[in-house]
Amino acid sequence: MRVTPATMSDLESLADLWVELAADQRAFGSHLRAEVNRPTIRESLARHITIDGVLVARDETDDGILGFVMFEVEAGTYEQDVTRGTVSNLFVVPERRGDGLGGRLLDAAETELRDAGVDVVTLDVMADNEAARRFYRRHGYGPHRIELEKSIQNDTHSKEDR
Repeated sequence: MRVTPATMSDLESLADLWVELAADQRAFGSHLRAEVNRPTIRESLARHITIDGVLVARDETDDGILGFVMFEVEAGTYEQDVTRGTVSNLFVVPERRGDGLGGRLLDAAETELRDAGVDVVTLDVMADNEAARRFYRRHGYGPHRIELEKSIQNDTHSKEDR
């Protein structure tokens, strides 16, 4: 397995993997809809590929994509006392989880961000995804900010009804 920058020829495969990631996250309470967001994620992936913000883990035998990480230097509105980088997506195909690919992808993204002048890396993880939380804790991540959520949907209307 080797980690390389993604290219535009990887775009469709990466979009497929992102849809799989988003679908998997629904089990942990994610509100993202997987397939309907394919056009949006294709645009985001294309933008990140052009700025070298997507790395892929490639199979040595067939060059297939085994996982990917998408990241960028945060361009916030407010002045901060650190330069922050964001890991927005990290995915490894289920049959290769536990092989160290996720750690290698995360380490490679952190190296790229460090080389770009980033001091702190942030990421989001679903609160109920204990396996992902353990993975990130093993890699030195800890809570910094907590997002709270409350449903205010009434009983008679839902988003699907609108």
